Amino acid sequence: MRKLLIISALALSAAGCGSGRKADEVRRGELAATISLPREDLLPKIDTSRIRRDTLKVEDFDGRQVLIMKAVRDQDGEMVATDVLDAAVVTARFRNVAERHGKVDLRFQVSVPKGMQDGKWQIRLYPDMFMLGDSIRLDPVIITGEDYRKSQLKGYQQYRKFLSRIVTDSVEFLDIRQLEVFLSRNLPQVYAFREDSTAVSDSEFASAFGVTGKEAVEHYTLKYLVRRNDKRIAAKDRMLRKYVKVPIVTEGLRLDTVITGNGGDFTYEYVQTIRTAPSLRKVGIRLGGEIFEADKSIYDIPRSEPLTFYISSLSSLAEGSERYLTKVIERDAQANTACYIDFPTGGWEVDGKYGNNGREIGRIAGNLTSLLEDSRFELDSIIVTASCSPEGDWAFNEKLSLKRSQAVSGYFNAFIRQRRDSLLRMAEEFNLDGTWEAEKSLLREIKFISRNNPENWDMLNALVHADSLLSPSDKVEYARASGLSPDEREAALHKLEGYTRMRESLYPRLRTVKFDFHLHRKGMLKDTIHTTVVDSVYADGVKALKDHDYERAVTLLRPYRDYNCALAFCAMDYNASAMDILKDLEETAATDYMMALVHARTGDDRSAVERYLRAVRLDPSFIHRGNLDPEISRLIKEYGLNKEE
Repeated sequence: MRKLLIISALALSAAGCGSGRKADEVRRGELAATISLPREDLLPKIDTSRIRRDTLKVEDFDGRQVLIMKAVRDQDGEMVATDVLDAAVVTARFRNVAERHGKVDLRFQVSVPKGMQDGKWQIRLYPDMFMLGDSIRLDPVIITGEDYRKSQLKGYQQYRKFLSRIVTDSVEFLDIRQLEVFLSRNLPQVYAFREDSTAVSDSEFASAFGVTGKEAVEHYTLKYLVRRNDKRIAAKDRMLRKYVKVPIVTEGLRLDTVITGNGGDFTYEYVQTIRTAPSLRKVGIRLGGEIFEADKSIYDIPRSEPLTFYISSLSSLAEGSERYLTKVIERDAQANTACYIDFPTGGWEVDGKYGNNGREIGRIAGNLTSLLEDSRFELDSIIVTASCSPEGDWAFNEKLSLKRSQAVSGYFNAFIRQRRDSLLRMAEEFNLDGTWEAEKSLLREIKFISRNNPENWDMLNALVHADSLLSPSDKVEYARASGLSPDEREAALHKLEGYTRMRESLYPRLRTVKFDFHLHRKGMLKDTIHTTVVDSVYADGVKALKDHDYERAVTLLRPYRDYNCALAFCAMDYNASAMDILKDLEETAATDYMMALVHARTGDDRSAVERYLRAVRLDPSFIHRGNLDPEISRLIKEYGLNKEE
């Protein structure tokens, strides 16, 4: 919702100066609204009552004690001590503003001279903000003349008068006199109800007189009055537009301070808060608008020259150095997967068209192809383990599971051989040597090892425990049978009420074929290699810091307790945490500057000045930086720092 500031200008018409003449002056450019920077007053004072405000005793870079006084430059260019600093009126078209907590306040003044104001006018001013190649229309500022407002109020008064003519009580549509005459002459019994306060239902009324009360009222309702009232109700929106040509906006009023300058000029101090972005370095503000008389625009106010705000952020002080972790790389690697290959009861031959085998076999073949073509690893061997469910005796399931494992191994070994033979035929046809890197692994022999798990009791234990349809008593009896031999245990399960569910829903999930792929890194001879890799967590924390995502930066950088971590704390205004880290770090220009900023925030001007002077001595670029951060800028102005010796 747009926020509007409406300033009602009372008695704005100058004697002998009509609105037409003023409009001509505005069109000729003799009068114009302006946009400017406000007076750059000092930031709110921090309580530093424990030290003298006029003089600070600090230590310079070489450890010598010096006196720093609050000072200003006099008319001869000399620095002189003073207790009061008068802010100067800023006429520049740009300003440096500091970002804090991912936000920045853009302050500017919208001014309208008295000569541009007229009682019959409404001036609508539109600030436009330009950032990152885009423009955004900010909330308008509206200045309303006295006569213009009276006209608006008159329209509302006329509309309320129209609304007052709309009848809301249906009784007013009744011809009461005629109804009473009719009843008194023809139905005296009914007329008697007129003086009777006893409540009578519509059904009782109808049974006594042969007509309902609703029907009686309907008969003596004046239809033309109803129709006229309905027309008025339907015309409400149209009459609102007729009488209230320019509605008064009452929602979203700004609460920022409005001040009145000399000579009757109106000045509004506009504050726009924006969130910063990683690439946001500057923001421009331009002012345009319109002048309205009644409901018509009589003049388009041209856009002003832009104000430019250059944004300084603590994130620009982040150090971009990378951190590294030691990583142990193993030569050997493993991968595994499992599938459900369907076999006929008691059978072990692999049929790609049986059951759901087509999809499962295709998935395993895809995994094999990916591993064979991997540029980092070579496939050495594959262990294939087939499992059966507990039906039948253990000895039979042991033989069956082994045969199924061997059948699956043979099936996929044939798949690899077929791929290799196809590759060799292609190499022979195109006169290739068969050693190109992408297909080299396909030419190697892969060892298949067949193993079996006769009855997959471990998986059945987990499935029974997790099943919500088996009764608690069934689960208890199942657990009691765990100490029996496999054949005795399976026989005991037949006695459970839930055995049918176990056999139909759980047993099929036990008939799995598991693949364990054993690989090694190509070209690697040693079993392990120690190497260093970039610490991705730290890198993400620094990136979050530079992206002004300070909460995430604090979370990621907290364990490292280094300069960037302290900077993230400082950006969040966690000054105690920042200082706790900074005091343990090596003293550099950057750490000294950060400590100066934290000391300034906490009211320790003496320590802040000392640290700032050390920072600029080590790195003169912090002289410019100090003017960008309001905490340090205050010290520079109050104590005349950075002055030429």
